[in-house]
Amino acid sequence: MMVLYSGTTCPFSQRCRLVLFEKGMDFEVRDVDLFNKPEDISTMNPYGQVPILVERDLVLYESNIINEYIDERFPHPQLMPADPLMRARARLMLFNFEKELFVHVHTLENDKGRSGDKVQEKARNEIRDRLTTLAPLFLKNKYMLGDEFSMLDVAIAPLLWRLDHYGIELSKTAAPLMKYAERIFSRPAYIEALTPSEKVMRR
Repeated sequence: MMVLYSGTTCPFSQRCRLVLFEKGMDFEVRDVDLFNKPEDISTMNPYGQVPILVERDLVLYESNIINEYIDERFPHPQLMPADPLMRARARLMLFNFEKELFVHVHTLENDKGRSGDKVQEKARNEIRDRLTTLAPLFLKNKYMLGDEFSMLDVAIAPLLWRLDHYGIELSKTAAPLMKYAERIFSRPAYIEALTPSEKVMRR
């Protein structure tokens, strides 16, 4: 059985929990205290971070790598496009999310108290501006890639869920994006994958 070592408030762990619940398969989630991590976390992941997926002799870390493995191992429902061209484009978009959005999430998650208010504010503004540019996509699209829920939706959902928690306010022009977010949040697997600590992050 797959075991996911997961932080109860970690947005990257939430991605993996969401994929596991979308697949409807047998797995175990082991909650990790992010402020008092057990020693074996650093043994499994040299960077000392969660999520970590363990299946027999296989140990994986980094949420996008874990999720692609789960998707290939359990192909229904398929979350990465089947077409190689579309799959390459999806991977590029995932990479862009990390560089343009989640690099700032790291700042908001990890640098509390260490970085100044200006650094935090800059991170919030960068996320707000980048998300606002995505909003027009959802005037036509139900999800990132059209009508089908995909790994791109999985990747961005934890950030959209935490906007209140991070103190990020979007303008009215981002309304299509927020309607899109509600579509994800109403999915049964999304609701199931939330931890009690995550449920209180949203007003």
